[in-house]
Amino acid sequence: MKRFTELYLRLDQSNATNDKLEALTDYLREAPPADAAWAVYFLSGRRLKRLLKRADLKQWALDASGYPEWVLAETYEAVGDLAETIALLLPDRDTSSGPANDDRCLRNWIEERLIPLGREPEETQGQRLKTWWATQSADERFVLNKLMTGALRVGVSQKLVTRALAQHFDTEPALIAQRMMGDWEPTAEFFAFLETGDGLEQNLAAPYPFFLAAPLEQVPTELGDASDWQAEWKWDGIRAQIIRRQGDIAIWSRGEERLDARFPEIEAALGQLPDGTVLDGEILGFLGDAPEPRYTFAALQPRIGRKKPSARILESHPVEFMAYDLLELGGVDCRELPLAERRKRLAELLATTHGELKLSPVVNADDWSALTAAREQSRERGVEGLMLKEKASAYGVGRQRGSWWKWKVEPYTVDAVLLYAQPGSGRRSNLFTDYTFGVWQDGQLVTLCKAYSGLDNAEIRELDRWIRGNTLERFGPVRAVPAVHVFEIGFEAIWPSKRHKAGFALRFPRILRWRRDLAPADAEQLVDVARLAGAAED
Repeated sequence: MKRFTELYLRLDQSNATNDKLEALTDYLREAPPADAAWAVYFLSGRRLKRLLKRADLKQWALDASGYPEWVLAETYEAVGDLAETIALLLPDRDTSSGPANDDRCLRNWIEERLIPLGREPEETQGQRLKTWWATQSADERFVLNKLMTGALRVGVSQKLVTRALAQHFDTEPALIAQRMMGDWEPTAEFFAFLETGDGLEQNLAAPYPFFLAAPLEQVPTELGDASDWQAEWKWDGIRAQIIRRQGDIAIWSRGEERLDARFPEIEAALGQLPDGTVLDGEILGFLGDAPEPRYTFAALQPRIGRKKPSARILESHPVEFMAYDLLELGGVDCRELPLAERRKRLAELLATTHGELKLSPVVNADDWSALTAAREQSRERGVEGLMLKEKASAYGVGRQRGSWWKWKVEPYTVDAVLLYAQPGSGRRSNLFTDYTFGVWQDGQLVTLCKAYSGLDNAEIRELDRWIRGNTLERFGPVRAVPAVHVFEIGFEAIWPSKRHKAGFALRFPRILRWRRDLAPADAEQLVDVARLAGAAED
C-alpha cells in the first residue's frame, strides 16, 4: 500500500505526461504482479463496488477527529473531495497503537481488508476503519479513502496506462489495449497475460479497442483528393460493437459497458450473422419512415438506462444498429485490411441479414465542394455532420490523427445567464467549475442546462473569485449568484424534458465564450429556445 500511495502522489503532483509515464513504469518495475494488476485496474478507470455509505464515513471521521459536524462541512466545501477532507481532519498517526508502517501490499489491502469490509455490520466497519486510520500516515489515509469512495481520479488516462504497460513489457500498445478490453479480474495471472497473451482462457465476448476520429480543424481540401476519402453521416447515437463468437452474443458500448438485454431486437438480428463476426457501428433511436427513416439521440433517450425494457417501450421506441465497419469475420481479425476492402465485405455480409442490420450509407460526392453542401444538410437529417475516412486506412486503436476525421456542423447556440455554481471534481474540487444557466420566461429566469467545460484556466479562476464574493444563498455545495454574467452555450441537439424548469434538455452543452459584451437582459428568451427545439424536430 505504501508503494501505491507513493505512485498516486507522484501522479497527482505532476501535470507532465512524461513524468506520469515515468512514475507508472517505475511502479510496474517494482511492484509484485498482483499489486500491479490492482493498480492497473484502478488507474484504468475501474472501481470497487460501493463498500461504505458516505454518511457513515463522515460520522466515523467525526468520531475519530473529535471535530463538530460544522467543521467537516466547512472543510468539505473548501476542499471539495470527501477522501481528502477526512484525511485532513484526522489527527496525526497514533504511534502507540501500532507499528509505524503497516506495509501490507495493495493486493492484501483490497482482497483481505477492503472487500470483506463491505460485508461487515456497520459497527464493525467503523471500528476497523478507525483502527486503520490511527496507524496510517495522512497520505496513506488519503489514498485508502480514495479507494473506498471510488474517486481515484488522478489525471491518468487509460491510454497512458496502456503506454506504460507497453513500455514495461517492451511490446506494442495496440496489443496491450486489446488484452485490456472487456471484463477481467485483477490478478497476477492477468498481469502476466497482458505481457504474453497466454495463460488465461480467451474471453470470447471481449470487444476490440475502438478506433476514434479526431475533430477536423483544417479545411478539408488540405486532406488531398476527395476521391481518396469515404464520407459517411456522423450518427447521433450509442457507439457500439456487436459480437457473435461460438454461439455467444454480446453488445459493448465505447465505454466498455456490456449492454446485454438492453437491445433485444439487435441481439435477435445478431443471430443471422456467421460465427466469428464483430461489427462496429451505432445504436440509433428510430423515428419512422415518412418521408424517410430518421434517427436522433432524443428518440434513443427512453431506452438509455433501461437494462430490460418493457414490451411497451420496445414498441414505442424502437432502435436499429447502423454498421459502418467490419472488425472480424469467420474468426479472422480484419482490422489491418484497407477500409475499402472491409466496407466491401461488410456490405456483402449485411446483405444476408434481410435489412435487420443496416449498412451506414456512403455520402456520394465528386469533390469537397459537393461534400460541403451535403454536410449542410446534417441538421435536417438529424445527424451531427460527416465522418471522413481514408479508404486505404486500417482500423486503429484509440484516437489517432490522420486517417479518420469527424467534420461536425456548427453547434446550436443560446446566450444564457449564470444562476448557480458548485465545485468540480478531482483537480478542480477546490474551484467552482460546474455551472447552471438560465433563460428568460415572462420576466423570470428559468434553469435551462448545466455546463462544465469551455472556459480557460484564467477565466475559471476569475469566475471562482467572483462566485465566492457574490454568493446569495447556499444549498449544500451549490451557490446561488446574482444574475450578472452571460455565456454563449453550444449544444448538439435539444428535446423536451422535465429535468430543467425551462422544459428542455440539451445534448453536450458546453461554454463557447463568456459574453462580457451582453447584459443579462440580452440573454435568450425561452420562446426562442422552443423555436430551436422545433427546428431540431422538423
